[in-house]
Amino acid sequence: MTLKLSFSNQKFECGTDEAGRGCLAGPVTAAAVILPKTFKNELLNDSKQLSHSKRNILRPIIEKEAIGYAVAHIFPNEIDEINILNASILAMHRAIDQLENVTFISVDGNRFKPYNCIPFETIIKGDGKYLNIAAASVLAKTYRDDYVEKIHEELPMYNWKKNKGYPTKEHREAIKKYGPTKYHRMSFKLLPNQLSFEF
Repeated sequence: MTLKLSFSNQKFECGTDEAGRGCLAGPVTAAAVILPKTFKNELLNDSKQLSHSKRNILRPIIEKEAIGYAVAHIFPNEIDEINILNASILAMHRAIDQLENVTFISVDGNRFKPYNCIPFETIIKGDGKYLNIAAASVLAKTYRDDYVEKIHEELPMYNWKKNKGYPTKEHREAIKKYGPTKYHRMSFKLLPNQLSFEF
């Protein structure tokens, strides 16, 4: 399926998406991207459909060719305070905050809160339909991966470099063995009901 450039015909429509919503550790990260009307790229798609190497090829292309782009992290302490849905939307807002002249916002998913009276559209699986949302998904994913790989160096026993903070069996076993860290989201169910921390 060929992706369309954008949802509207507005010159400064930005696409926005987040990564890391279902993780147990690390930030939820959002990106916002405004692409020029002339932008074309056969490789670009929903970041979940792309390999790690393809995402890393695309990131500098997006950053070079975009009219504007920005990335924002919301960290676990704030996620725990306001919940993951609000944190995901706040991350998108903070990414859009860094852009100028936004006239329309295309949002991946079905939940968003109005931003500065700018018209917006929520689009389910939008990262597989529109290039500007797909570009945001690639930036959100790669910037979040960079951050998680950095904290992996500090606490390698959780193997975040591999699991990226998602609730894999290995990650949960490490939480059970070593306990949660400051990078874990304490409002999330870190362990299944049958497992509990031994104090």
